[in-house]
Amino acid sequence: MKHFSELSEAETLALAIANEEEDARIYATFAMRLRPDYPASAKIFDGMAEEEQGHRNLLLGLYERKFGKELPLITRQDVRGFLRRNPVWLAEDLRIEAVRRQAAIMELEAGEFYAKSAERARDTDVRRLLGDLALVERKHEARAEQLTETHLTESARASEAETARRLFVLQVVQPALAGLIDGSVSTLAPIFAAAFATHSSWETFLVGLAASIGAGISMGLTEALSDDGAITGRGNPWLRGLACGLATALGGLGHALPYLIPDFWTATGVAGAVVALELVTIAWVRWRYMETPFGAALVQIVLGGVLVLLAGIFIGSA
Repeated sequence: MKHFSELSEAETLALAIANEEEDARIYATFAMRLRPDYPASAKIFDGMAEEEQGHRNLLLGLYERKFGKELPLITRQDVRGFLRRNPVWLAEDLRIEAVRRQAAIMELEAGEFYAKSAERARDTDVRRLLGDLALVERKHEARAEQLTETHLTESARASEAETARRLFVLQVVQPALAGLIDGSVSTLAPIFAAAFATHSSWETFLVGLAASIGAGISMGLTEALSDDGAITGRGNPWLRGLACGLATALGGLGHALPYLIPDFWTATGVAGAVVALELVTIAWVRWRYMETPFGAALVQIVLGGVLVLLAGIFIGSA
């Protein structure tokens, strides 16, 4: 493995050619992966891939004029401290925000590489081309803006924003909401049954803690193993499982944590207030993301929660 400062001009050009080829493939992959859900953004990355291929051809032409047609094999992995690409394109659930952020980093790093290479070059033609490419890479943000103006019209922006929202609801909000409902409602019975059976804040807290964590693990695994997302488009199963599991545990812990208050009746009053807040929050999420009328959502979730709560109190007091 060589250090960047040890590269000859021929090796520097060969490395630049390999870098442009790889970046072009990365942008083409971004375009291919984004095309089903974000067709306008995919066209932008198609344009950027074409730009990188143009840079490659300029570098190849200069290399042939200066060093002939035999190109040494050298890649970024062969140079110590050289650019390393974060392989976000391998992610199953490729998000548009991550793609745009990665593209910005790639252009910035490429610009720095060409600038430093131009400083080291002694051949005037090599120095000139590398310097020009450094400027081009640094201006790629403006080029991306031009491509955006061409392909990402207002209607396309609105369509892609709606697609992003739909995917967010499908992959994060729905499993989290299912977990929050389960954690907030289903744990009411065991927690309040334990509370009114023991009249002990600490014992009630332990029951609530166990019920919340157990429900979180169960719901998380159930969600993760229920659907791999390949056909339904629901995204990474473990991300869904994590969202569902955490929301389930938080839903139960919300009205278990008040029982850390030593006084039983004070703790019960605080827990009751937390339950009311949880139920209103669930109704709001259903209204905000699931297009359920707020009044209907509130009545449905409050009715179910109250029935479960009364069942727990009745069983605990029996």
